[in-house]
Formats: sequence, structure tokens, C-alpha cells
Amino acid sequence: MNADRRKLLRCAGAGTAAVAAASMVFATAGLVGCAAPQAGVSTVPVASATAEQAELWQGRLGLQVFEADGSVTQSFSASFVLQGSAQQGLLEVFNPLGNQVARLQWQPQGAWLEQGQQRLESAHLADLVQRSLGADVPIHALFAWLQGQQAHAPGWQVDVSRHAQGRIQAQRLQPLPRVQLRLVLQVPGIE
Repeated sequence: MNADRRKLLRCAGAGTAAVAAASMVFATAGLVGCAAPQAGVSTVPVASATAEQAELWQGRLGLQVFEADGSVTQSFSASFVLQGSAQQGLLEVFNPLGNQVARLQWQPQGAWLEQGQQRLESAHLADLVQRSLGADVPIHALFAWLQGQQAHAPGWQVDVSRHAQGRIQAQRLQPLPRVQLRLVLQVPGIE
């Protein structure tokens, strides 16, 4: 786990034991449930979003980064709320205790990341995604995957065959390090 990730989790009030337990659960059980953000947490509508752009997804995400020998160098599990589109949106990430640890907002003019008391701005969304999640996740493709589509992202393979059950898996094989992303979406009527 890199220094920024440890600092982020400490700032959000997550204890080392809780983070280690969440990582262990993800690594061994593969995201077996969905969790909503802490009660009282609400998302802010994305400004100027059309009805089509104002899609909303929530659930759990798990991200693992692997060394060339296959060992896990980073494991991260969190609840999330994602709203908007690849062009304009909002991603909120919550630790296992339900505390918000990151808020990433973007539009064509740039992107903003809030982690604890720190606020960063960038012209490039990919830079802030890397910083907040610990891996370069292709946001443009992610929105298509969330809709059950097999969108191409260089180096990534996606499995949306269980999309109807709220499960999506994607992995980046190239460039190294290898990354595995698992999403478990809250789907009405599916526990």
C-alpha cells in the first residue's frame, strides 16, 4: 500500500485493523456483498447533466494491483457512488466504516479531487483517478461497462456476462503492473 493510500485512510478515520480486515476479506472472498454509503450521505447532482448523463450507480468496488510474479502489492475495497457520464461526473468513495475518503468530480474543463482536507485540481481526469484509486482505471470505458457494454480500453479485458446480477470484472494485463477491478452493483431485487 503506498504512502498516499495509507495517509488517505488515516485521514478518513479508518483504523489499520479495519483496513487490513477489509483487504483480507476482498482478497479471499471476492466482494461477496453490497454496501451503501453511510446514512445521511447524499450525492450532489452533477451540474448541467441531461437525463441521459445523470446515470447513478452505487455498490462496492475492489481493486488489486499485482507484481510481475503475481503477488498482490495493493488491495483496496470500498463502497462507491458514481453519477454522471465519462464527460462530466462525480465519484464518491467510502471506506469500510462508511466514511467518505475521496470525492472526484470532473467536467470537460478539468477535474477536482477531495481527500480529507486536501483538494487537488488537474486538467487530466486520469491523473486524479490514479491518485484516488491507486491504479489507472479507464473512466470512459467504465461507464460503458456499467451499462453492460464491452467497451475497448487499451490493455484491459472486461467480463460483463454477470452484469444483470450486478457484477462486473475487468483486468489490465498491459502495461504492467497487472490490475484487477471488481464491481458489485446494488441492483434492485438482488441481494
